[in-house]
Amino acid sequence: MKINENEFAEVLEELVYQARFQGGYISEKDINKGFESASLNDEQFKLVFDYLKSKGIGINEPLPESDFLTTEQRNIFEEYQKELSEVDIISESVKKAYVMSAMNNDSSHYSELINYYLPKVVEIAKLYVGQGPLIEDLIGEGNLAVAEGIPMLGAMESPDEADGMIIKLIMDAMENLVSEDFEENDADNKLANKVNAIFDKAKELSEDLGRKVTVDELAENSSFSKKAILDAVKITSNNIEYIDFQEE
Repeated sequence: MKINENEFAEVLEELVYQARFQGGYISEKDINKGFESASLNDEQFKLVFDYLKSKGIGINEPLPESDFLTTEQRNIFEEYQKELSEVDIISESVKKAYVMSAMNNDSSHYSELINYYLPKVVEIAKLYVGQGPLIEDLIGEGNLAVAEGIPMLGAMESPDEADGMIIKLIMDAMENLVSEDFEENDADNKLANKVNAIFDKAKELSEDLGRKVTVDELAENSSFSKKAILDAVKITSNNIEYIDFQEE
């Protein structure tokens, strides 16, 4: 059975998410399971492995940090880890007791639980480096997710669910940040492309007429609306030299 392009991309993103949830790696067994209906050949599986590696994902075990973090990035994370080493972190057994109290809506140990999960935020942020947002923003969003998530522990049925719930909240916060960054950059690129297209059309029409063109003339002889042209002129601070712009 063949798999279409959209389904292929969805499976890849699911594998990346699963790998990040597991700490930055995924097994070949899970990869094969994800694509069990696709009948991928060896070359296609290699492309999958290469894609996962480009996302900082290891096969069967985490990648060495030097494989996906630059020296500068490692230094930034080391600074965060150095700061966290000065914070008192509770033990696993104490954490479980505090989680149980939080499940009973006791807020007296929220701060200790937040501190417990802050190092995990730093580790998870490493897996999103290179996806757009700054490291500082990734960690900031992760820390906020922890602070907002601790009071939500009361909705759990077992204290053993705490780690999975908080880690998922951290990851979702970073996923959203990556998505927002991509959409913002995509919008910026589309706007830049539109401005460039208006510039090119204005230049072409100006050369045909042997003079600058008016906004109305450009609108009449192109697919751009008058508003789009006026917006482009304003964005460039009236630096589209081929347009005779008279601001109303």
